[in-house]
Amino acid sequence: MNKTIHQPVREIPVLGAYDVVVCGGGPAGCAAAIAAARQGLQALLVEGQGQLGGMGTSGLVSHWLGGRANNCRDWVVGGIFKELSLAGVERGVALLPQPEPDGGVCPHGWKPRGQLVAGVPFDAFGMAALLDDVVAAAGAEVLFCTRAVDVVKDGDTITHVILHNKSGFQAAAAKAVIDATGDADVAALSGCPTLLGREEDRLMTPVTLQMHMDHVDAAALKAYVNARSQNGYRWLDEIQALMKQGEWPFSYDRLISVQLTEEDTFMVNTSRLTGFDGTDGASISRAMVQGRRESLQLLAILRKHFVGFEHARIKAIAPLLGVRETRRIVGDFQLTVADVLAGRDFADTIGYSAYGWDLPDPKRPSHQPMHEKKVKTPALTPIPYRVLLPRGCANLICPGRAVHVERDVLGPLRVMAPCMAMGEAAGVAAAQVVRSPAAFAGVDFAALRAELRRRGAVVSQQDINNQDSVTS
Repeated sequence: MNKTIHQPVREIPVLGAYDVVVCGGGPAGCAAAIAAARQGLQALLVEGQGQLGGMGTSGLVSHWLGGRANNCRDWVVGGIFKELSLAGVERGVALLPQPEPDGGVCPHGWKPRGQLVAGVPFDAFGMAALLDDVVAAAGAEVLFCTRAVDVVKDGDTITHVILHNKSGFQAAAAKAVIDATGDADVAALSGCPTLLGREEDRLMTPVTLQMHMDHVDAAALKAYVNARSQNGYRWLDEIQALMKQGEWPFSYDRLISVQLTEEDTFMVNTSRLTGFDGTDGASISRAMVQGRRESLQLLAILRKHFVGFEHARIKAIAPLLGVRETRRIVGDFQLTVADVLAGRDFADTIGYSAYGWDLPDPKRPSHQPMHEKKVKTPALTPIPYRVLLPRGCANLICPGRAVHVERDVLGPLRVMAPCMAMGEAAGVAAAQVVRSPAAFAGVDFAALRAELRRRGAVVSQQDINNQDSVTS
């Protein structure tokens, strides 16, 4: 059998002409489309799933992290992230947890305080509906179940994004393109250089197929955890005992669960599946099957051995694989671990993350290399605008976890609140690119930061110090 086939040139209809095409409707893409449309740009948002929200909704990682400080009062990410969080609370589909009054563990994070407690848990289905409304109100056009599959370039400029859905192939003319796929898909299609996984072996951190469980006795579970000496952390002793008894068949040894908006409903973020590649269709398919199988195994174990889970049931298993790492773009500026540890800030900082080191070892799924090295956890990780810029394409920008950073810096930056900060900055920058016109690399940093600040974004540490604390 031939290894390749030749496909004849085909005529592809042009769907329309847009100021900006945003590829990927996850946290970064939604924020980018909202920000671009609010500036009067004609924006098209393209999403491969049937709803907006990406990993938070379709992937059931229904817990926005990295956007609030450990004190659960200060907003480290403002702007659209803060707006959506507060709108979710107002609708009754999101929470802003606070430390427990008695100093005990918080079921939204299973410690008395910290970044999991400071996260924003939400109902996935309610959040998808909220995103529909906010994106529509901003004026962006949305295409669901649609993927960017190619680009047309004129020199170093993308002129059209080639899309595919049930209507077949279509082309969207674009003055600016925002690659919010998380996998740098459009950058790769455009011939921009990328890195994949660890530099030495291209292995990537484990993937997870999330599930939500309900009928959990949260009160019994909380009382049990508070009575233990492990500070609520991952039920380590119990799992070690089960492993010795041969009743815990997994290579990971943590039980990670987060109470969502309903008291009996938990996001179970436990599985760590190694050896998979989120840019390979066959690998993703195998991971989905293994993830579903292990979800059912885990449910049986929890019912049998874990207090509070005796009557638990699976409410949903995600239809979208949770991928923490794939490609990273290569740009002219890279944010390094040394930059973060030194507390450096930058003239082009467009946001921050409050999240810490979290990039599990590709072969040892419960091990965190940065913790084993005893590397200090940063209070804040700055996000320079330049890490969003790939080489080789003037009108392309890549907000989200595909940014040009030293690999370990993905830990704090890959989570959803800082991805929204990056997306909002990309959407605001697009106005300069479209109206100047200019390359994304030629954007006026000072004007970009001023506009972001005007919109309520946090672009300096002084913004955090000066803000009004929000406690509910």
